[in-house]
Amino acid sequence: MITLTHFLVVSACIFCIGLYAVLAKRNTIMILVGIELMINAAILNFVAFGKYDKVNYGGQVFAIFAIVLAAAAVAVGLAIILNVYRHFNTINPQNIHELKD
Repeated sequence: MITLTHFLVVSACIFCIGLYAVLAKRNTIMILVGIELMINAAILNFVAFGKYDKVNYGGQVFAIFAIVLAAAAVAVGLAIILNVYRHFNTINPQNIHELKD
């Protein structure tokens, strides 16, 4: 049987992979992917803890809100990346030195 510990270990591994992607990558798209992995690890924790809350299903409700917020964050992040690419012709964060002309 899968216990809460199994869920938490998988969630911690996913979070660490996402954190490594954010800290080590130089590409903005990969940084967004790392942030999404960290958000998905938190969602997995919500669902895992919600499995043991048989009365209110609070974990599942929070997970749905987190999924909606993550989708909105990706949409906004990709729009920002596209505008930065149009202006600087790169999505490498180290090559972007100023935000205003």
